[in-house]
Amino acid sequence: MKTERDGDVLEESQREPDLYSPVSPQDQPVSTYFEEKVPIPDDDTTKVAHAERCGVEVFTGPIPSKTLRGSGSKLSSDTGRMFSFRKLWAFTGPGFLMSIAYLDPGNIESDLQSGAKAGFKLLWVLLASTIIGLLLQRLAARLGVVTGMHLAEVCNRHYPTVPRIILWLMVELAIIGSDMQEVIGCAIALNLLSVGRIPLWAGVLITIIDTFVFLFLDKYGLRKLEAFFGFLITVMALSFGYEYVRVAPDQGEVLKGMFLPYCQGCGPTQLEQAVGIVGAVIMPHNIYLHSALVKSRDIDRGNKREVKEANKYYFIESTIALFVSFLINVFVVSVFAEAFYGKTNMEVGQKCNESGSPHSDLFPANNGTLEVDIYKGGVVLGCFFGPAALYIWAIGILAAGQSSTMTGTYSGQFVMEGFLNLRWSRFARVLLTRSIAIFPTLLVAVFQDVRHLTGMNDFLNVLQSMQLPFALIPILTFTSLTTLMNDFANGLGWKISGGVLILVVCAINMYFVVVYVTALNSTILYVFSALLSIAYLSFVIYLVWRCLIALGVSRLDFRGTVQHPPAVLIDEQPEFDS
Repeated sequence: MKTERDGDVLEESQREPDLYSPVSPQDQPVSTYFEEKVPIPDDDTTKVAHAERCGVEVFTGPIPSKTLRGSGSKLSSDTGRMFSFRKLWAFTGPGFLMSIAYLDPGNIESDLQSGAKAGFKLLWVLLASTIIGLLLQRLAARLGVVTGMHLAEVCNRHYPTVPRIILWLMVELAIIGSDMQEVIGCAIALNLLSVGRIPLWAGVLITIIDTFVFLFLDKYGLRKLEAFFGFLITVMALSFGYEYVRVAPDQGEVLKGMFLPYCQGCGPTQLEQAVGIVGAVIMPHNIYLHSALVKSRDIDRGNKREVKEANKYYFIESTIALFVSFLINVFVVSVFAEAFYGKTNMEVGQKCNESGSPHSDLFPANNGTLEVDIYKGGVVLGCFFGPAALYIWAIGILAAGQSSTMTGTYSGQFVMEGFLNLRWSRFARVLLTRSIAIFPTLLVAVFQDVRHLTGMNDFLNVLQSMQLPFALIPILTFTSLTTLMNDFANGLGWKISGGVLILVVCAINMYFVVVYVTALNSTILYVFSALLSIAYLSFVIYLVWRCLIALGVSRLDFRGTVQHPPAVLIDEQPEFDS
């Protein structure tokens, strides 16, 4: 990596962080994540590139490049390949860890409620949300690959102190909200598996302890840790896949709901559920997580070819990972759409009585539409399809909660050490980030009954929806800066489409927040929400202002804060190593 006028760059780093400052390799924060990096295997394309760099003539025939290395030799350019499964395998891992956020208990609950309330009609919303999520995750991965820093570290360098602290607090709130859903999801699964013998608070404590144990699996190798996450995703696929096969939904209705964007006969309930799907799928802390996970591969960021190749393989891997997560979500939606759409509380209660279920008192004896959550979802599956369906459901929820709790802990570490520039020991960081999120969860577990958690989940979904701008606006801002991303900065098309996508997602989630607040029916809460909204919107407008300047709307830079320091140059080719 080279810079023009290194002295100027160093001088910039000693002043207040500026949004437009370039990244100097000597000035980058030292990552405290993994102790190892996964090596990327060479291919013949790289060897040809090395030869061209040294002025070696490239032969276009079929002669293998290995036999003709050295000065004055000819290398074959035909041996280079556009795609390598070996390289894809080497890059496989970060995308699947990222995809777990699309399978956390909050998403599973959103899926089952979507199926129970709207049938198959909102599957297309799930598909569209997953595609939007993929495009946003692409930006996060590119930022990490090109700069060698994750989003929290970049925010630390480029935002002034007060906005930086506010950003950190907002993202921490999102992580705490997500973590509460994940840990309580594990506790609910343990309660179901133990037939109520393990209370909610005990399940929370068990989850905390085993999360500490699993988080240190990377001491035995990064690939082993990634394999463990792959195992948990497989458990989810098999568990929810079993439910799908057992219920056997109408495949024609599944495809129709997935590819025909319609919602015939839908009302406010279904509209709110559609908004909830978008909010559950696109999570703010996942943007920070993915930008950090991609740093685990050994990439020469001074080599433009390697950076471009890494971006390509990470995008392919993320596409595969999110396709798998989408299928698992479809399993859950389809099961509840086929079996429970249009069912009333009385119908379900009678069926549970007939099956001898001990949970028949969960459902009031009225003709109201069935309302389900993760706990009740397992119960109704057991009533209609036997105890095996209940226990297999609980195993899937346990895998979803455990895996997302672990990745949520990683998110907390990245965010805290990035924004605050912490350099603590690994154990201290895990302990602190766990403690911040776990105390609210323990309070809920002690004072809430496992059967009455739906209201809390709605509040947590609203909390996370409000934090979305604090991940989406910064990621668009930084990936659009040529002084930061060089040739890999967003083009005009990505700037426009990215801005529109982020605007749509944030608007949808704000609608969800407004619907939730208006349903509270409390004047005091209305006044408090209005005051909070003023401060919230002011900060969002500030972030949008800086984002628009980064996108090229320089006339908004009233104070003349835009600087144009020399860009960081990335070598087209690395030096040839003969």
